[in-house]
Amino acid sequence: MNPHAKLICTLSLVMGSSITISSNHWILAWTGLEINTLAIIPLISKSHHPRAIEATIKYFLTQSTASALILFSSLTNAWSTGQWDITQLNHPTSCLLLTMAIAIKLGLVPFHFWFPEVLQGSSMITALLLSTLMKLPPITLLLMSSQSLNPTLLTTLAILSALLGGWMGLNQTQTRKILAFSSISHLGWMIIIIIYNPHLTLLTFALYTVMTTTVFLSLAQIKVLKLSTMLISWTKTPMLNATVMLTLLSLAGLPPLTGFMPKWLIIQELTKQEMTPTATIIALLSLLSLFFYLRLAYHSTITLPPNSSNHMKLWRTNKMLNTPTAILSTLSTSLLPLSPLMITMF
Repeated sequence: MNPHAKLICTLSLVMGSSITISSNHWILAWTGLEINTLAIIPLISKSHHPRAIEATIKYFLTQSTASALILFSSLTNAWSTGQWDITQLNHPTSCLLLTMAIAIKLGLVPFHFWFPEVLQGSSMITALLLSTLMKLPPITLLLMSSQSLNPTLLTTLAILSALLGGWMGLNQTQTRKILAFSSISHLGWMIIIIIYNPHLTLLTFALYTVMTTTVFLSLAQIKVLKLSTMLISWTKTPMLNATVMLTLLSLAGLPPLTGFMPKWLIIQELTKQEMTPTATIIALLSLLSLFFYLRLAYHSTITLPPNSSNHMKLWRTNKMLNTPTAILSTLSTSLLPLSPLMITMF
């Protein structure tokens, strides 16, 4: 891809996200989302592979539908209340339409079918952008209008996302699809608490972004796209593979790693809101995703499967952890003791 075109797309992504995050008017927020969509499309299709073109078309159609629903929701609200302010979403139909539109943009169940396919057709870095940066503007809109939305509907979407995100990731062999279902499961944890404690949603999203960025950058450096190649990648970079294992266990939410903090705080907040059955259900559903995280961690360490592999073992290289990956790996595994400070900050 032309470096100038890549620079323009990257700057457009940053600008579109900034416009949506900083705006109070529905039209400005919608404009930022459209800039984001148009900027990420060349990055998805840059390889010109048929799978990449298919992923681009799927992404464009789903995002266009979601953007049209957001525009229709804001117009309906403005027609009935005379308000274009994002925080003044009072019309019931507008609230329902906005919830559906944000669910489509985020890839929440039952609007999740496009997300794993688009990630599978993208490169590792583009998949990282789709899993982290592109989620921030819709989550911001959901945060700003969360007081007007239906708690029962959001809780249902969250539990279904945690269920299917863990369940459908069990039989996957492609790392990008596994991380896509991981993203859907984590979004369920964020959405379930967004009405009761929006700052906790932001904290969860920030930690999820750090951990997911670490995994994607590490897998891109090892050049692993499926589990069968991950089995023999430990001979190439043993230290990086050990770091990936710890980060995956952190994504699973195991103590004493960083990923345990948001799940612990969310369960605590749900219990305070007298939603103990909901907290129990979503905690049990996290065991589904724990299985494929453990399988990924098993494949990334120095353990060979019982069956023989058809791949040649790779020569060990002198590549060490680069500085960004090393910093992100440290943050992904060792922030749990700083929980009181993080709670105070957020």
